[in-house]
Amino acid sequence: MKRLLVLLLVTFVVISFAAKYGGTLRFVMGSDAASLLPANQTDNISATICRHVFEGLVEFDEKLNLMPALAERWEVSSDGTVYTFYLRKGVKFHDGAEFNAQAVKKYYDYVLNNSLRRTGLFKGIIKETRVVDEYTAQFVLEKPFSPFLYRLAHEGALIASPKSIDELGADPGKLGRVAVGTGPFMLKEWKIGERIELVKNPNYWREGQPYLDGIVFNIIPEDVTRVNQLRAGDADVMFNPPPALVPTLQKDDRLIVRIEPSLRVIYIGMNTKKAPLNDVRVRQALNYAIDKSKLCSAIMRNLAIPADSPLSKYTVGYVSTGGYPYDPQKAKQLLKEAGQENLKLELLTPKGRYLNDYEAAIAVQGMLKEIGVTVDVKPMEWATYLSRLSSDNPDDWNYELFLLGWAPSTGEGHWVLYPLFHSDNIKPNGTRDNNAMYSNPVVDDLITKIGFELDKNKLMQDYAEVQKLIVQDAPWIFLYNMANVVAFRKELKDVWILPTEFVIIKYAWFDK
Repeated sequence: MKRLLVLLLVTFVVISFAAKYGGTLRFVMGSDAASLLPANQTDNISATICRHVFEGLVEFDEKLNLMPALAERWEVSSDGTVYTFYLRKGVKFHDGAEFNAQAVKKYYDYVLNNSLRRTGLFKGIIKETRVVDEYTAQFVLEKPFSPFLYRLAHEGALIASPKSIDELGADPGKLGRVAVGTGPFMLKEWKIGERIELVKNPNYWREGQPYLDGIVFNIIPEDVTRVNQLRAGDADVMFNPPPALVPTLQKDDRLIVRIEPSLRVIYIGMNTKKAPLNDVRVRQALNYAIDKSKLCSAIMRNLAIPADSPLSKYTVGYVSTGGYPYDPQKAKQLLKEAGQENLKLELLTPKGRYLNDYEAAIAVQGMLKEIGVTVDVKPMEWATYLSRLSSDNPDDWNYELFLLGWAPSTGEGHWVLYPLFHSDNIKPNGTRDNNAMYSNPVVDDLITKIGFELDKNKLMQDYAEVQKLIVQDAPWIFLYNMANVVAFRKELKDVWILPTEFVIIKYAWFDK
């Protein structure tokens, strides 16, 4: 009888905490997605949605450990140049196409043979993608590349349907509007500037998942409106609420607020090709003029820490450089030496993409005024802002200062250094992420070495040297390393928050 009671109790506990089915989750965001073609987007909003529609061969858990996804397992050759993946069987894309080794090859060949925004993840690294048999795919690398598996966990490695590539691949813009993957949710509607609606994939390969009927990503540019919707029960999840309102949200017993480490560094890039920002003394002066500690306390409400490197302190490869201490007198001296004592500059910034991004830009404007630099702050809608920075038109390359953030979706430092600081990626070439137009041959060589260095001690020496050089050259005003802040309704369970700034809700369910 006692054993029966214990069994009944255990059964009751399991049932009580079992995930429940149903409901549509409402996620409020400050900006719209730019593209839903995984290898042709560069922003975490687009990538967040892609991670619920598409899947790759591997993926990260909440601690950035690699887990199998569309590949059940993999092997690496003894010389580190051949990666063999054994694929899941019985998986279909949303359009009915089969997932197999041919689909893997089709996608990677498409990425490598087109100038997509994330072609640089694999160009010069993957020599060939092979079909060994129907459910075995193989990557042959140009030479050993230590972060390769981490590259495969990047959203650019999420695999699109071969049928969709055949039909729309000639126009990546159109392909980026259809979003056909193998993931737990399918794209139902994308109303530009208003919402992106996903519905449950009834044929998803993970048995019993997903639990939700759908997800609606609502675009609400105003911070306070998003907060009010969450508190009123008109939204279920909000990412990065305004720091000033975090204490209010924490006091609301209907909500859960999680503050987690982030790999994102916020910076102000400087166009190093445009005078007077082509003078390193001017760029260093602007760095000395910024009181980063004050920004973190007054603007970010201690939801950030000062940056002294292009890498977050949580990113693999980070080494402290000491950075630029707040020294307005030193800033004035450098400007005088450069003959730029009455400097006027324009600062482009998003408004609502990052925690207090516009407010930080205004604070920087005030600090630079103290050293005699007049700054015109120009806020821009996120998609328009990205289009300006990534434009192929040389007429759009005349910007001066721009506020931006970067969190490497691979979790490691090479995917900060290579896209943002290697001269391969100065517009119109490569990934086009080197918006500062920065070029230093020594830095280029060190970044290349980091990618292929297998000795950990030498690797960290190269990381230390390249970070020191970049900070000295000052292509950025290094601002701060953000925290991730996510607020959601208490009845929502199994929300994942990754340090790469992704909120993963594909496993989520409502306990109501």
